[in-house]
Formats: sequence, C-alpha cells, structure tokens
Amino acid sequence: MAEEESWTEEPNVLLLLHTEEFVSMIYNYKQVPLQEVQSSTDGQKETLRSFVARVMEKIPGKTLALAVVELEKYLRSHKSQSQKRPRQAVPNGSQKEGQRKRKRQKEKEASGPEVSRLDVEEALVDLQLHTGIQVRCLENWKDLSDFATMFTKSVAEAPFKRERENTGFSFYLENEWCRGVKVDRSGKGLLQAWQRQIQQFHRVSPDMASAIVSAYPSPWLLEQAYRRCFSEQEQQNMLADIPVRRGDGVTATSRRIGPELSRRIFLQMTSHNPDLYLDVTN
Repeated sequence: MAEEESWTEEPNVLLLLHTEEFVSMIYNYKQVPLQEVQSSTDGQKETLRSFVARVMEKIPGKTLALAVVELEKYLRSHKSQSQKRPRQAVPNGSQKEGQRKRKRQKEKEASGPEVSRLDVEEALVDLQLHTGIQVRCLENWKDLSDFATMFTKSVAEAPFKRERENTGFSFYLENEWCRGVKVDRSGKGLLQAWQRQIQQFHRVSPDMASAIVSAYPSPWLLEQAYRRCFSEQEQQNMLADIPVRRGDGVTATSRRIGPELSRRIFLQMTSHNPDLYLDVTN
C-alpha cells in the first residue's frame, strides 16, 4: 500500500508589486511626515510600510518577500523626460507658456509620479529597518522568473536543510569547513586542502596558514626544503621567519610564524611516532 503524502505549508510568501504601484508608494513616502508613515488611515495615501502592515494582517505569521520588475527602466524613462522639458520651455508669450505647462502636467500625470533613486533607497531602508522586509528589484521578467525559481527551490529545500542540521551531536558542526575541500582530477582544490591541513594545528589562523602555503605550495615542496637543511635545528626554525600580513592599508599589521609553530609543523611532517604530542605548551 502506497504511503500517503503529507503536505507542510512553509511560511514564505513572495509578492510581486507592479512598478507603478511601487513608485506611487515611494512618492507617498516622500509626502507623508515620518511619524505618520507607519499606519494608513482613510484619506491617507499608502506607503510601503502601511502596505506591508496591511498584507501582514491578512497573512499573520508568514515571512514576506517583495519583488518589483523594471524599476530601473521606469526611472530612466522619467529622467530622460525631465531632461527634455526645459528645452521645450522656451517662453513665447504667456498664453503659449500656460499651454505648455498644462501639457507637461498632463504628461506627468499620465506617466506616473516622478521619484529619484535616492528616494527609492531611502524608502527601502526605512522599510527594512521597521519591518525587516526587503524588496528585490529585478531588471526584467526573465530575472523575475529566475528569482522565483531560486526562491521556490530555497523554500522546498528548507525542511531538508533543517533536518540535516539536526544531527543529534552538539559537537558535530556540519558546515563548509568541516566537510573538507573537494579536489577534482585536475588537482584543483589541492592548495586549499593543504592550507586546511595546516589550520588543523592549534592556534593557527587562516592568515598564518596562507603565509606558509604561499611559501611552500605543497607538502612535497616543504619536505624537499627540509632535506636541504644541514641540521635539525635549522629544519625546526625554517618556517619561523615567514611573514604573516593581516589587513590592508593603514590598518595592516605584520608578524612572523615564529619558532614554536615552525617546530610543530616540522615534527608533524617528519616524525614517525604516531603518539607524539606536538603542542608541549598545553
């Protein structure tokens, strides 16, 4: 007997806003005082925050994501129109000037409200700060299709990811670092795997490991360098003077690998004793 399928509704909702509607709410945000933006009442024009509040009242407990398409195209078209208007406004009598003003007003009303990119950014920041909701601005309808596909896939995979994270072992961290590095047949990934191996040592940062790997890009090259040394003391201190740089610009700092880590890496690379304790300080 076939098992019955069970459906679980995920809390994610993707809502598409028409460009004109979105721009209108941005324009209203510019006109409404900040203390009145949050709620929309009768006679008050709707803003992004009031729109989101109204939607969340209808779908409580959901996680809302907004998307708008061809916003950049809208802004570009209105910018080009505004640049053409001063050229047309050549005074040739008060009557003709009045006709031109009325014509421009009608064109403006027909094409929708005019907002700048700065107005859009301010309204989006205000929305995110007060509601935690972001708006995805997409260039065209194909981008919307790709985004909807990605959004749907992410929602569909969410239960499996939650189940995978529930390993039952508090000490087992299932993340990218613990899963290791993928190495293909061409050898891509070997350098990163070598760096990860060095990072296994106690008190070794990624910057320190990267400095060692830059000097000796493979374990074989490091082993060959050890063989060229004339004494064991020289081998133990071979990596000590490798510089480790952190940060960029005026905040950049520099230090050395140091003799302690140099000694530990030497012992790890050359010792045949599986019970050797490398970190004698702890």
